[in-house]
Amino acid sequence: MRDELHWVKIADHIASLNWQENGMCIVTVEGKTVTLARNEDVLFAFAHKCPHAGGIMAHGYMDAAGNVVCPLHRYRFNMANGRNTSGEGYYLKTYATRMIDGAIFIGFKKGLFSF
Repeated sequence: MRDELHWVKIADHIASLNWQENGMCIVTVEGKTVTLARNEDVLFAFAHKCPHAGGIMAHGYMDAAGNVVCPLHRYRFNMANGRNTSGEGYYLKTYATRMIDGAIFIGFKKGLFSF
């Protein structure tokens, strides 16, 4: 089966990114702003803004359950699948990530280059 994602290299190494103390950073990928998060050696990529009120997700924090928490209204989202875990019914757009020889890539849907 062929890879159905368009993989974009965002960094040569994880340490070359501008990580904040909260374990998150903001990157621009082919004109689109995306949030990256590191939690227990797992790398996640998701929307720059909360789907509820547009809070900058990288200004929030990760809770003990491994959710990302929006800084505006404290809505919580599963970083792997984007599901809203605090019950409001929103979904946070998520993206696949992979590391190859230390380089970091984010995967987007092919054709539509969907964000």
